[in-house]
Amino acid sequence: MKKEVRKTVPAIEQLQAELKREKYKFHYKRVMKSTLFTLIVVAAFAILVATLWLPVLQIYGTSMTPTLDEGEIVISIKSQDFSQGDLAAFYIGNKILVKRVIAQAGDMVNILDDGTVIVNGRELDEPYVSEKALGECDLEFPYQVPESRYFLMGDHRATSVDSRSSMVGCIANEQLVGKIVFRVWPFTEFGVLK
Repeated sequence: MKKEVRKTVPAIEQLQAELKREKYKFHYKRVMKSTLFTLIVVAAFAILVATLWLPVLQIYGTSMTPTLDEGEIVISIKSQDFSQGDLAAFYIGNKILVKRVIAQAGDMVNILDDGTVIVNGRELDEPYVSEKALGECDLEFPYQVPESRYFLMGDHRATSVDSRSSMVGCIANEQLVGKIVFRVWPFTEFGVLK
């Protein structure tokens, strides 16, 4: 004896519901692919911008206090044009340091025992320095900044290892990463840097 198998034909409402579900799945997949592609393009663009034009840096150490504290995040602009007083990021070995431009190529720098900085016979007005100090220094003053180089110093003069030391020396144009212009973290200190 054979059993009869009875096939049921789905109702139109069931077919319409299934069609609607399949269309939703197709639309959902298309939107997900589009969103993922957009996110990848935006991330790649952000990385390109951050690498080529606006490097984002995190501050380590205390050599730039009180201007910059450890853990703060800053944005720099790729530049080869620096003026006295600018904050500059530069490579030393495989590290990036941040210091302040004190003098440029050809300038005569003199630092007195009390930490007073004199450039080309004029004492610098340094409101960003809370305490003057000679710091770690093995140069003989007066000192002339070599061609295509910058003399940089940290704002916390007692602890900063900078152009006053032969370990760092004057910074060549090729070592410069960019000019520090903006602080983005912490949010309470968000804004332009001077």
